[in-house]
Amino acid sequence: MKKLLIGTIVAGVVALGASCSNNASPHSSMQGHNASKEENTAKHSSRQLPLATTTEVLSGKEIHLTAKEALLQINDKVKLPIYTYNGSVPGPQIRVKQGDTVKIHLKNELPEPITIHWHGYPVPNSQDGVPGVTMNAIKPGETFTYEFTATVPGTYWYHSHQESAKQVDKGLYGTLIVEPKHEEKADRDYTLVLDEWVSDPNEENMHMNGMDHSNMEHGNGSDHQHMNMNRIGHDMSMYDIFTINGKSGSAVKPLKVKKGEKVRLRLVNAGYMSHQLHLHGHEFKIVAADGQPLNDPQPIKDELLNIAPGERYDIEFTANNPGEWLLECHGDMKGADGMKVKIQYEGEKGSADKANATEDLPVVDMTSYGKQKLGEFTLDQKYDVEYTMNLGTAMGKDGMVYTINGKTYPETTPVHVKKGDLVKVKLVNDSPADLHPMHLHGHFFQVLSKNGKPMTGSPLIKDTLNLNPGEEYVVAFKADNPGNWMFHCHDLHHASAGMVTEVKYKDYKSDYAPNPNDTTNHPE
Repeated sequence: MKKLLIGTIVAGVVALGASCSNNASPHSSMQGHNASKEENTAKHSSRQLPLATTTEVLSGKEIHLTAKEALLQINDKVKLPIYTYNGSVPGPQIRVKQGDTVKIHLKNELPEPITIHWHGYPVPNSQDGVPGVTMNAIKPGETFTYEFTATVPGTYWYHSHQESAKQVDKGLYGTLIVEPKHEEKADRDYTLVLDEWVSDPNEENMHMNGMDHSNMEHGNGSDHQHMNMNRIGHDMSMYDIFTINGKSGSAVKPLKVKKGEKVRLRLVNAGYMSHQLHLHGHEFKIVAADGQPLNDPQPIKDELLNIAPGERYDIEFTANNPGEWLLECHGDMKGADGMKVKIQYEGEKGSADKANATEDLPVVDMTSYGKQKLGEFTLDQKYDVEYTMNLGTAMGKDGMVYTINGKTYPETTPVHVKKGDLVKVKLVNDSPADLHPMHLHGHFFQVLSKNGKPMTGSPLIKDTLNLNPGEEYVVAFKADNPGNWMFHCHDLHHASAGMVTEVKYKDYKSDYAPNPNDTTNHPE
């Protein structure tokens, strides 16, 4: 049964990283969902799977995770077979303190190999969890222990990097919170993980190797070669149900607050679409991006926070407006209505809020948000390595491919560095319709400019940066974590179809050597 999920997309299958407000019309086969389809989906399992459990919080210096199958009850109508860490989606929140050395023991009870990649976290290269690059995939029945020191506080997440377009789509992810040594804690601290699902994962909907190329003319090879590249796009409307912490709509657990409390929301996008979130009834501050604090963030209200795949944003607000309010995704895609959560005041009366997901609101501009100050890098300083990364969409012999400087992985040219180098990278999105949230493993980078204009807000330190079509960013980082590190698009369908390169340290020698005869490892 598991082979029927959209998560089974393999290399060469591609998708547009659309936002909630994408106007692509849904498949006719996706217009509705009924109980019989859901029952048929569940019946495909060769054995009865247990229902997914509530996400737990695991703390301490030794963590045990088990990857296993389950059924996820997304709402009162949709139940899907999934992959989990410890039986839940998201998997356990691993919560550790800055300075702790942690061991995570991962046992694989799934029918296929897996790994864990610590997304955004500067772990030693050997612990990065990329099969065939830093380790072998963990085969069914095997256990592997990850070990690293939690040096940098903030909000991160973890997910499988083995056939990741498939396995992350099936739910194989969780969150990692590293608490700083000294911090004024919020009164309430909630983590909200955003994702999208296909409510009716059947083979009829998975034509063309799993994706509906809705804007493409289906014909012979010569037709494909002559198609207008400006019309290329991929219909993401098969993802017709959006979730927060694995639940949708009224099934999402409300967030309880009391008047006067400081509330922190950690927002994590584990899906393949950008989501624009609106907090109703309150001013809020964006206090961190990808786990890194922002300088002197100013209060904002009735602006949308755009969260691209792989990104994290921490926001804080004071509960000073009693009632029942919404945090909701804005947009007109079919699933957007399910991505909302109630904020309920305890012991207070107030009017119930109303959804307004179609209201046109401004989007927060992160290039000018917060107070400007001198960061570690500037545009005009001297760099040891400079690299231009042109991101493209093209037709390959087997379908759509996603390219870096005209090539697909593993033919892409790596960024060659040595320890201590200062590295500047220009990223340019040449794709006519695709978003590319680019993620660098093992390092943080500072965003220096957008479309030729220097940043005017807080220094923006990130590990994942979203580029819309036509956009250009310049980023910089210090090569301070030796290893072989992936730099790839976090619409993982794009990565699986080629949009990957590596940052390779010339002076690094890995203890890991992949077996050329082992066909198990599939890093994307």
